Amino acid sequence: MENHQFIYPIFISFITALALVSISLCIAAEFKKTKKEDLRFDGKLCYLPKSVAFELGIGALICLIMGQVIGNLLICRNVFSRDHQNNSKTNKKPTITGIICFISWLSFVMAIILIGTSISMSKTQPLGEGWLDGECYIVNNGVYIISAILVFITLSTTLGPLIFKIRKKDQVQTRWQNTSTTS
Repeated sequence: MENHQFIYPIFISFITALALVSISLCIAAEFKKTKKEDLRFDGKLCYLPKSVAFELGIGALICLIMGQVIGNLLICRNVFSRDHQNNSKTNKKPTITGIICFISWLSFVMAIILIGTSISMSKTQPLGEGWLDGECYIVNNGVYIISAILVFITLSTTLGPLIFKIRKKDQVQTRWQNTSTTS
């Protein structure tokens, strides 16, 4: 009863949906971010209005964090399960799963920093306060697109070990069915 037949496909579908939503929100934020034409400058002080990219970026961050947490909980469940511990070798070298998880977390941190910084620049930058040191900053072109690519890398490397787990389990079940039918 420990391994349910449909648990991994359901969670993989959910994580995939979160990834697609996050990527879509990043791409939409690229088109809705503050433009140079929105900047109001009176010679010394600047003002930028709030951009819709702020809300879109917040949504992208929420979906990314949810997908990463759920995916890694499933990976940890797999790694620390009794079946895996009984079948694992005493060899403690880094595994492919470990390397993939490292890449996933590295791209996750980079995406969080990039999206977080971009959305903080998308808030209202009041006259005289700006974003940093009283100066107004505009998100560069392509930043949200790069964020979308990082989201894709993050969640695809999170899904990789889960998909390999399903394939491996299917292969074992197929072999077992073949041997039981030929006996």
